[in-house]
Amino acid sequence: MPVPVLLVLAGPAGSGKSTLCDRLVAENPRFSRVVTTTTRAPREGEVNGVHYHFFSPDEFEQRVAAGEFLEWAQVHGNRRDRLYGTLASSVFEPLAAGRDLVMSVDVQGVDSFRRAAQTLPVLARAMTTIFIVVDHERLIARMRGRAQDNEAEIAGRMKTAERELREAHKFDFIIESRTRDEDFARLLEILAQARERAASV
Repeated sequence: MPVPVLLVLAGPAGSGKSTLCDRLVAENPRFSRVVTTTTRAPREGEVNGVHYHFFSPDEFEQRVAAGEFLEWAQVHGNRRDRLYGTLASSVFEPLAAGRDLVMSVDVQGVDSFRRAAQTLPVLARAMTTIFIVVDHERLIARMRGRAQDNEAEIAGRMKTAERELREAHKFDFIIESRTRDEDFARLLEILAQARERAASV
């Protein structure tokens, strides 16, 4: 059996990272998506335990205090209803079972994963980080096309995107976003290199 890999995708809201994750899982039976945790309200169609683990702010903070998260952060301002994180069990249990994993996380979360990998050899061996770059106009059009955020929220997300773009050089790979098919083809190229790396460590 190949050594399992963990692909960690980051990029601005609207960059297509969730679409890439979903397609990889749909087309490759070895892959599962890491279900991350948030305190924000579910959007229409989102299912608890499938799209996210939806926690109350109190439960989230209790689990942080108990050391159950590999990473967590407040996103889009200092608000308890915008906490996001990844439970350690959501990563290590599937990897131990030989599952390949893919997930999307913000750049703060990737930094936390890098720090964790310094002391966790299993994570260091499995993990490959990927940043998705989208040009300004295309990103705004995608956000508006999703029809999930108002203009004020889009403006806030664009400010976040500008900060995130400054972190792109820290990632193992970059995808210059074009079409969905081109982005996915690039992801498969990266996956092949990630497998080679994990097998050689």
